[in-house]
Amino acid sequence: MTSPIDTLRHGGRVALPFTKPCLNPPMPPESTLAMPEQGLRRYDPAHRPTRRSFDLATWFARLMIFGGGLLVTVYGATEMYGVVSVGGVTLLKWALLFLFVANFSWIALAFTSGLYGFLWMLFFAPKTPALPGGLKAKTAVVMPIYNEAPSRVFAAVQAIYEDVQATGVGDSFEWFFLSDTTNPDVFVAEEHAFVLMRERLGADVPVFYRHRPQNTARKAGNIADFVTRWGGRYEHMVVLDADSFMLGHAIVTLAAAMEADPDAGIIQTLPLIINRNTLFARVQQFAARIYGPVIAAGLSAWMGRDGNYWGHNAIIRTKAFADHCGLPHLAGRPPFGGHVLSHDFVEAAFIRRAGYAVYMLPVLGGSYEESPPSLIDLSARDRRWCQGNLQHLRILPAKGLHPASRQHFATGIFAYLASPLWMMQLIVGLVLVLQASYIKPEYFTNEFTILPAFPRFDAQRSLELFALTMVILLLPKIFGLLLSLIQTETRRGSGGAIRLILSAVFEIIMSALLAPIMMLIQTGHVVHFVFGFDTGWDPQRRDDGSIPFMAIVRRHRSHVLMGLLTLISGLLISPSLVAWMSPTIAGLVLAIFLSWATGLLSVGLFLRRIGLLTTPEEKVKPSVVVRANALIAEMGGARDEPEDGLALLYADPHLQTAHTAFMPRDRSRKRGVMTAEWALAYSKLNDAETVEDALAWLKPKERMAILNDGTLLRMLFALPRMETAIEAQRAVG
Repeated sequence: MTSPIDTLRHGGRVALPFTKPCLNPPMPPESTLAMPEQGLRRYDPAHRPTRRSFDLATWFARLMIFGGGLLVTVYGATEMYGVVSVGGVTLLKWALLFLFVANFSWIALAFTSGLYGFLWMLFFAPKTPALPGGLKAKTAVVMPIYNEAPSRVFAAVQAIYEDVQATGVGDSFEWFFLSDTTNPDVFVAEEHAFVLMRERLGADVPVFYRHRPQNTARKAGNIADFVTRWGGRYEHMVVLDADSFMLGHAIVTLAAAMEADPDAGIIQTLPLIINRNTLFARVQQFAARIYGPVIAAGLSAWMGRDGNYWGHNAIIRTKAFADHCGLPHLAGRPPFGGHVLSHDFVEAAFIRRAGYAVYMLPVLGGSYEESPPSLIDLSARDRRWCQGNLQHLRILPAKGLHPASRQHFATGIFAYLASPLWMMQLIVGLVLVLQASYIKPEYFTNEFTILPAFPRFDAQRSLELFALTMVILLLPKIFGLLLSLIQTETRRGSGGAIRLILSAVFEIIMSALLAPIMMLIQTGHVVHFVFGFDTGWDPQRRDDGSIPFMAIVRRHRSHVLMGLLTLISGLLISPSLVAWMSPTIAGLVLAIFLSWATGLLSVGLFLRRIGLLTTPEEKVKPSVVVRANALIAEMGGARDEPEDGLALLYADPHLQTAHTAFMPRDRSRKRGVMTAEWALAYSKLNDAETVEDALAWLKPKERMAILNDGTLLRMLFALPRMETAIEAQRAVG
C-alpha cells in the first residue's frame, strides 16, 4: 500500500525529499512591542512630534486637482440645471440634478487628477534611484497567508528572497510566513513546504514560519500578533500579500528610503497586475498597466506626505506602527461593528495622526500583484471591500485625523455609494421620461400664469452635456494611453502603437459593458450591509480557471432580468431612449454571457496570441515571476486541493518531528479545559481501531484540534494501519 506522502514524493509533486528532521526553531526569539488600542473619540495632539508637513508642490497639486474638479463640477451642474429647468423644476427634476452632480463630481475629480498625473509623468517624474551601498537597519519581510496554495506563496517568497540577496544587502532582511490558515490539510502542506524551503536554502537562512490556531481580527490581527511578539527586532517591515511579487531592487529601495527619511511612517509602492490569462483578468491587467501610472501619479501628487496605505507591497516603521496603529474594536455587531476590516486605510490615518508621513513612490517599478480571474471572483472580493469601506463611516469622525485622511475615507466610501447613486439616477431619468410620455401633464396650474407650464427638457443641451460627460469619463484613460505611446519601452512591450490603441479601444468597450453589471453588484452589496448582513472572508481564488456555467447563471440571472425590463420599458417609451441607454442595457442583457466568456482561459490566451491586451511585463516577465514559476513547477504545481494533511503527517516521521518541534509550548491544553472539537476528536481517536477509521471520521475542525494538541497527535500516531491490524489479527488467530 502506497502512503500519501510517498505519492507526494514519487508522483512528481515534490522535487526534494527530507534528508533529516528540521529541528531549527521556526521563529526567532521574541522581542515584544506594546501595541495599545487607539481611541476614536479622544486624541491628545500634545504627544504628536513636530514633523515637517507643509509642501508647496503638494498644495499646488491640491489646488489644481480639487479646484479644477470643483470648477468642472460647477459647470456640469449649471448645464444640467439648464437641461431640467425648461418648463419649471419639479421635485423629480431636483432629484435628477442632485444625483447627476454627485456622480459628475466623482468623474470630474478623476479627470483633473488624471490630467495632473499625466503632466507630472511627462515633465517632472524622477528617475528610479540606484541601489544603496548598504543598509543600517534590519527589515522584516512578512507575508500573511490564509488557506492559500503553499507551493505558490513559498515559491514567491523564495524568488523574492533570492532577488534581494542578489543586490548584495540581503543580510539586512529576514523573512516571515504568518499563517492564519484554518484548513488542516493546507496547514500541514505549509509546514511541509517550509521544511523543504529551508532545506533548499540552508538551515541558517533567516526564513521563519508562524501559525496562529485562530485567525482573530483576520489579517490585521495577524500582523498585530507579529508586531507585538517579534516587532522589537526590526526597525521596519515590508508587508506582502499572498499574491505579491517584488523585485529585490524595489524592496531595497524602500528600505533605503525609510532609513533616509526618519519622519516616514509608511512608504507605498504602485503594484502592477501580472500573471493573468483569462479575458477578464487580462482586461484588468492591461488597464492597470496603461492607465494606472497616470492615475497613481495624480493621486501621489495631491496626497504628498499625507497619503494612504493599500495593505501590501509597502514598508512600515515598526515602532511607530506599534505605538499608533492598534485598531479599536468597533461597538455593535457586524457589518458596521466588530473588527476593523479595511484596516489599511485606518492604519495610514492613525500613523499620520501621530505625525508620521505616509506617501507613495509612483515611479518605483518592480512591485506586482495578481487579480481575480473572473467577474464573480472580483465580486466576492469586492463584497469584503465594500463592507470594510462602509465601516469607515464609523471612523471618519475620529478625533485628530488629518483632513487628507478623512478625504481618503470619504473617497473609499463613495467608491461604493457611487453605484447605487448611478442606479438611482437612471431610475429617476426613466421615470421622468415615462412621465413626459404617458402621464397627462397639467399645463395650467392653480397659480396664475400667463403661459402654460409644459414639462420638457432642453434636448440640445442634454446631448451636449452627455458628450461632455463621456469625454471627461474617458480622458484619464486617454492620458494613460498617450503616455504609453510616448514611452518607447511601454509601447513596444504592448505590441506596438497600433496594437496598443486597439487594445485600449477593446478595453474601453469591455469596461462599458461590464460597468452596469458591477453597478448592480455593488448596489446589492451596499443594500446587503445597510440591512445588517455580515460577509464572510473566504480565501481569494488566485489561479485562472472557469466557474461552472450554472453558477454563473444563478449569479447573473437577476441582472439579465433587469436588463430585459429596462429594454422593454425603453421601447415602450421611445426607441431613442434605448439607443441612449444601449451600453447599459447591452451589458445587463449579456451579463451571463459576458461573465462566462471573460472568465475563460482560452479567450484570454487567444487575445494574447494575436497581441491584444499585452503588457511589457508579459512580453518580458519579471525575474522573480520567472523564478517563482520554475519553483512551482519543481514542487509539482499549485494544487487547488491539497493532500490529506493528517495522512501525510502520519506517514512521514520527519514531518512528524518537524510539526512537533514547531508547536509552541504555550499551545498545550490546560487540564479540564477543552473545546467541543477537541472532545469529539478525542472520542473518535479513542474509538478508532485503525488510522483509516480515524481519517474517515474526523471533520476539519477536529483535525485542526489534533494538529494543535500533542496528546491527540500521539493518539493518532499510535493507531495502526488497517493492513497492520489485519496481519496482527491473523497472527493471533
